[in-house]
Amino acid sequence: MLQFLLIGLIILFSQGVLHSAPGILVFLFGLSVGIWALQHNRRGNFNIQPVLKEGCDLIMTGPYRYMRHPMYTSVIFMMLGIVISTPAALEWFFFFSLLLILTLKAKREEKLWCGHDVNYHEYQKHTKLFIPYIL
Repeated sequence: MLQFLLIGLIILFSQGVLHSAPGILVFLFGLSVGIWALQHNRRGNFNIQPVLKEGCDLIMTGPYRYMRHPMYTSVIFMMLGIVISTPAALEWFFFFSLLLILTLKAKREEKLWCGHDVNYHEYQKHTKLFIPYIL
């Protein structure tokens, strides 16, 4: 819930992503990563909460080939696009709080995956958390 509250606050306090060309580009990049991830994640496999659904499968195609949490990457870049469009201290605070929450959620999910799928440790060695080749 905190994730959605922070997203809502970023949107509420911003003047919109359309005020800056760099903001628009960063937002669209995030949106495209999210769409790409959804194309490779079957409908019943996706979950908003940091818990594993029954019968879930480890996906290693599309953006999942490069990063373990492309949906979080999508949210991060979309919100970053909004924040850099109308930068204000309060928006940056909300953004970094969101980044912390998403990182904690990702780490929680990874612990669950390590106990669920023996291949997950190997998958972690070949992919990054959010940004391919970097983070």
